[in-house]
Amino acid sequence: MTSRSENLVVEPVARLIDELARLPGIGPKTASRLTFFLLRAEAEQTRTLAEAILAMRAQVTLCRRCYNITVGELCAVCTSTTRDQSKICVVEEPLDVLAIERTGAYRGLYHVLHGHIAPLEGIYREDLKIDELIARVRSEPIDEVILAMNPNTEGEATAFLLLKDLASLGVRITRPARGLPTGGDLEWADPDTLGSAFEGRREL
Repeated sequence: MTSRSENLVVEPVARLIDELARLPGIGPKTASRLTFFLLRAEAEQTRTLAEAILAMRAQVTLCRRCYNITVGELCAVCTSTTRDQSKICVVEEPLDVLAIERTGAYRGLYHVLHGHIAPLEGIYREDLKIDELIARVRSEPIDEVILAMNPNTEGEATAFLLLKDLASLGVRITRPARGLPTGGDLEWADPDTLGSAFEGRREL
């Protein structure tokens, strides 16, 4: 917290407020409300929450093929026998996979970069799973790569870099259609809009 007038907030409470406020989308006021909710909650509820966080950190890892989150070596998409093995949809984050899956418009594979090109934030090509993507396209029977980066400046820069890297590999390279608002994030797009964007994807 930025202000602890007369130390009225005891240290354990202040510490939790500070930690919650570090999470994306949660400011000091929301962090304070969550902390005092947990303080009033039943001990079992707070214990269950703490155990869920610890279990997530201990059990969740990255799929060794597509780098989506999983609890085993391969994720559910990569182990599925019904997915189209000739298509890879490249996304920035695991949340984007969930957003696309909700549309029901795509039945291929995924590749999660875990970020986007953003030099001002210190994020460069080597910080992303780009080399791993190139290796997959070279070794797997892929005929289409869908570049589903977010439609903002960083996403466009990342897609342009990937287009250059993939151009010589003989695969079809597409982008979702422009039903998506410029400057938005895939995870916030409604399923109908995102589904239409995939169905109407264009070749690069």
